Amino acid sequence: MAKSLEEEHPKKAFGWAVRDSSGVLSPFNFSRRETGEKDVTFKVAYCGICHSDLHLIKNELESTEWGASTYPLVPGHEIVGVVTEVGSKVEKFKVGDKVGVGCMVGSCHSCDNCANNLENYCPRWIPTFGGKYHDGTTTYGGYSDIMVADEHFVVNIPDNLPLDGAAPLLCAGITTYSPLRYFGLDKPGMHVGVAGLGGLGHVAVKFAKATGVKVTVISTSPGKEEEAIKHLHADSFLVSRDEDQMQAAMGTMDGIMDTVSANHPLLPYIDLLKSHGKLVMVGAPEKRPELPVFPLLMGRKIVAGSCVGGMKETQEMIDFAAKHNVTADIEVIPIDYVNTAMERLAKTDVRYRFVIDIGNTLKPSS
Repeated sequence: MAKSLEEEHPKKAFGWAVRDSSGVLSPFNFSRRETGEKDVTFKVAYCGICHSDLHLIKNELESTEWGASTYPLVPGHEIVGVVTEVGSKVEKFKVGDKVGVGCMVGSCHSCDNCANNLENYCPRWIPTFGGKYHDGTTTYGGYSDIMVADEHFVVNIPDNLPLDGAAPLLCAGITTYSPLRYFGLDKPGMHVGVAGLGGLGHVAVKFAKATGVKVTVISTSPGKEEEAIKHLHADSFLVSRDEDQMQAAMGTMDGIMDTVSANHPLLPYIDLLKSHGKLVMVGAPEKRPELPVFPLLMGRKIVAGSCVGGMKETQEMIDFAAKHNVTADIEVIPIDYVNTAMERLAKTDVRYRFVIDIGNTLKPSS
């Protein structure tokens, strides 16, 4: 059996990994493959922490569509840095470029989805961490010093976009940008709701405002109103537990992006939609929600889902973010704070995304 590139020419790497479902991360030495002819190698500067990182390190999604986690696990799929080496056939990048890798590092390149720049829906897509390359080797994420990836799955980060604030856009950004575009909720004059004001929701508000639509934040927390209106510049705010507010807003929205990952009823959001309105699910609740059909019939309303985006659209999103100065609101942390950050993330004690300063704090001596 032929050896993989990683086995033939290992590239020493260092990061933090979790070894079991305890969820505790600690220093970890491992190998990346040597830079192949179509590969880009870059020194990781920052890596965002996504809520799915927390789920996967604790194997909390084993009974869901995500499947069981495999250990050791090096998390991280919001990875940005500077190119240090490129393969002989790389065309889009050169040493010194600012680049990023998001949620995937591979796909089949032969299915209809791949042919239509929808690698994110390829049945053989390869996640950036916790997955397997086609040769059987494990994928390790961005809580590490270096990254090696096929240039097809690498995006260029424009110089005017700060790397730390750009990192979460590679997951939270494309997760919210893609449905805005695909479902036509990006037309000036439209009214779009954003349910949930967290890691996904705050970026959704920023992208929606940048397209020129009217934005209403929908939240269970009245205390988030000032943040939504004054800081994120949403046009209005609804407390979803306030029946009078919800009643007054019925039938006023062209679409809603539901970013909530906790279990919650869908009917209150469906009632907010105009006829032909769209409720787009981008959060991933652990339990499957009940879907009330009659309210959909009485307005030709749609409940849809959307999962990140293909590579062409991801680059488009990053370029749009650079043009409109869209970045995530972040709390930058050192790598040795990561376990505390996971505890805080579980309590939603972050505004709105942790980003690990890999370049300055990840050292082999840690």
